[in-house]
Amino acid sequence: MSEPATEPTTEPVTRRPRAVVAPHERVVAAIDQGTTSTRCLLFTHSGRMVAVAQREHRQHYPRPGLAEHDASEIWRAVSHVVPAALRRAGLGPENVAALGIANQRETTVVWNRHTGHPLARAITWQDTRTDQIVAGLDPELSSRVSGLAPATYFAGPRLQWLLDHVPGARAGAEAGDVLFGTIESWLIWQLTGGPAGGRHVTDVTNASRTMLMDLRTLRWSPELCSALRVPERMLPEIVPNAEVYGTCKGLLPGVPVAGALGDQQAALVGQTCFAPGEVKCTYGTGAFLLKNTGTEIAGADTGLIPTLGYLIGDRPVYALEGSIAMTGSLVQWFRDALGMISTAARIETLALTVPDNGGCYVVPAFSGLYAPRWHADARGVIVGLTSFIERGHLARAVLEATAWQTREVLDAMNAASDLPVSRLKVDGGMTANHLLMQCLADVLDLAVERPLGSEAVSLGAAYAAGLAVGYWPDMEVLRRNWHRAAAWEPAMDPDVRRREHANWLRAVERSMGWAHAEP
Repeated sequence: MSEPATEPTTEPVTRRPRAVVAPHERVVAAIDQGTTSTRCLLFTHSGRMVAVAQREHRQHYPRPGLAEHDASEIWRAVSHVVPAALRRAGLGPENVAALGIANQRETTVVWNRHTGHPLARAITWQDTRTDQIVAGLDPELSSRVSGLAPATYFAGPRLQWLLDHVPGARAGAEAGDVLFGTIESWLIWQLTGGPAGGRHVTDVTNASRTMLMDLRTLRWSPELCSALRVPERMLPEIVPNAEVYGTCKGLLPGVPVAGALGDQQAALVGQTCFAPGEVKCTYGTGAFLLKNTGTEIAGADTGLIPTLGYLIGDRPVYALEGSIAMTGSLVQWFRDALGMISTAARIETLALTVPDNGGCYVVPAFSGLYAPRWHADARGVIVGLTSFIERGHLARAVLEATAWQTREVLDAMNAASDLPVSRLKVDGGMTANHLLMQCLADVLDLAVERPLGSEAVSLGAAYAAGLAVGYWPDMEVLRRNWHRAAAWEPAMDPDVRRREHANWLRAVERSMGWAHAEP
């Protein structure tokens, strides 16, 4: 799932440029198109962010299980935030060396190539309407070719649904008049001209999330296209993550559009996890761990997702992904539904009023258990309640739930490949919670490191675009841009860690099998 990678878990604040930029200075612009908003950020050679502008877009929920976005509204948001960010930095289009894009993955758009109008609202990664389509797919074929087990999570089944249900969509696709893309594809097409010659491409990381791409050849699979009844002529060209795709025509005229990655892969690049075995986790509404596995496609039968890490240069770098549905959203539930705290940031203060969880554990399987277990019938539980438990213990248990879920994914990653993890790089809004970061270090028995600046997703998109045009000469320079802002070392007694882990596993077992289909 493609959560907004840096979605805050504390109340939003107004951002201001961090420094005055010299009028002659060149920057790289990044569009960070997330689930709830679109942002434009400007970065210098040192990787320093100097300006940001943001605009939210509407969430459409026509019925339970359906989640949609208006792709035209997202394009209008891009048209607003890009010039706004430049104004805040006191710069113009002539100062922009290149533009990169990071996007919410798996969200599916179809549009008319002649008018530029979407045929329907985009179906987002959260939408589950394709469950019947997914149930009819061959899991062996999908896993063998794309690396992905059939799931409502991915874009291909959504595209089939749109072709089957939107009037004129299938006929238009077969005639070459209707195009498909994930959000970065839609934005690149618009930026480079739209109906007047816009480039129809998708980057390899987003293509790898469609269930239509061969994970080894990095090309569209005729077998998978046939299984999902998708006309190949409507599909975009698959391109590397760092390449000049075209130049902006109206917005930022003449500026190269030169980089694109799915948001979680963008964070992998932004965190400079370029060596096999390096892992990053982005903590926002949910949490997403990606581990660089080098040239190895790992993860069979582990409950994790083998995916493209990035293609910068000649050789693809693969990754293993584990997604956790509820991390920051669990804190929001604790605040809004239970009313235990007034702001998300207050959970740390409350949790520090007690020395431990008092024997209480929270398993946030509100919509089932995700990686690596994938039990849709699980539901959230709070176990170990006694008259001793007070609000502080519950607050600790909420934070510890994120740490133990991370432990489960990391254990699965270590079991899936021979690349041991020695440290965890973290980013996202929840990393401001120092108690949570210490809990992570304790339960993982690993060093946890947070970089200077929290914009790993946007920075990764900027890095890809800057590499394509020579703004940065190579990836080693990007490594030198990474600076540690904070680190947490494990301090938990090993016996306590073993006991607490055993208790967590017992709590998880009690969450399973709760939901049953209605007769």
